[in-house]
Amino acid sequence: MARLATEGARRMRTLHLYLTRETLATLLMTVLVFTFVLLLGNLFKEIATLMASGQIAPGFLLKAIGLLIPYVLVYSMPMGMLTATLLVFGRFSAEHELTAARAGGISLLSLSAPVLAIGVLMSGLSGWMNLHVAPQCRLAYKVMLFEYGLENTTAMLTENGFTDFPDHRVYVGSINSDTLRDVVIYQHDKDGNLKLRMHAEEASLGVDAETEQVTLTLQTVDGFEFSDGKERTFIYSKYGPMALGKKTAADKQRPPKLKELGFGQLRVRIAELKQQGEDPTPAQIQLHQKVALSFACIGFTLIGIPLAIRTHRRETNIGIAMALVLVTAYYGLIVLGQALEGHPSLLPHLWMWMPNFLFQGIGCLLLWKTNRGI
Repeated sequence: MARLATEGARRMRTLHLYLTRETLATLLMTVLVFTFVLLLGNLFKEIATLMASGQIAPGFLLKAIGLLIPYVLVYSMPMGMLTATLLVFGRFSAEHELTAARAGGISLLSLSAPVLAIGVLMSGLSGWMNLHVAPQCRLAYKVMLFEYGLENTTAMLTENGFTDFPDHRVYVGSINSDTLRDVVIYQHDKDGNLKLRMHAEEASLGVDAETEQVTLTLQTVDGFEFSDGKERTFIYSKYGPMALGKKTAADKQRPPKLKELGFGQLRVRIAELKQQGEDPTPAQIQLHQKVALSFACIGFTLIGIPLAIRTHRRETNIGIAMALVLVTAYYGLIVLGQALEGHPSLLPHLWMWMPNFLFQGIGCLLLWKTNRGI
């Protein structure tokens, strides 16, 4: 009996080491892949124009990537944990190793214990990253882009697109250094009615050093304006310099948005809003969302193990497809809760916990049924 017990313990340790090694190796690979994909998405969305125009130095780009990595890890770590669980247990089940382990008297619960422990550790790491590191890095990244935009005026403008200033909306056809071509400027009144439209074949861009005003000097200008209910057309060979919104001292310091605040800062903001009699719901949503997302790895691990075993597939593409479906469902529920921001009576900040309750509850039920062979 003692020899059988020793042999059983040795077999259990071997399986635990095997699953732990496979899970960690697959987790590293999937997190790297998802981080790379999400990183590219953020870079192309926010600085693609600057990259295409060659206005960004390599050092600036590397710093931007370094500051974005903690932010995207908040999402790539749970996605990687789910995909790794589906792939490892899918292969383990498809190759009949699970059947052999059960024949040896090893239950699924004891077999999956080290993977569940990895899920808990990943949730702890996600919590630290989500509540402290990621908001600080995201804020530093946005401030860096903002300051770069002030220092490099052309970085504020979008080629072949519109750029909004405090008092004007500007369309630029093409940008060559500080020379702009095919420039259209719109100005609206307080009611949103069109007040002025100007078109210039060419314009030179500048910044007033004292007021930090972005200025345009226009060449070959035509357009119209409304004054006292009358329309007046005009043509100028040269017009300007024209100021496009004043950059005051307050404008030079970009205030952080709610998603860029850490756990402690959000609590302070909520207390301030309540004291001022304002609605704290948006800040509460951000706070609960950050905390709830920290537990995503646990829910994904719990639901991933039984799903992988029940599907009984070892193909990588099947595992990734299942992971994407589950991730879409999870974050879809988060977005649904965010959509209720304008209805404080529905307590939208508590909706942030719904995905965790569903995934962890369904995962525990499926794991229990799979363990019993139901």
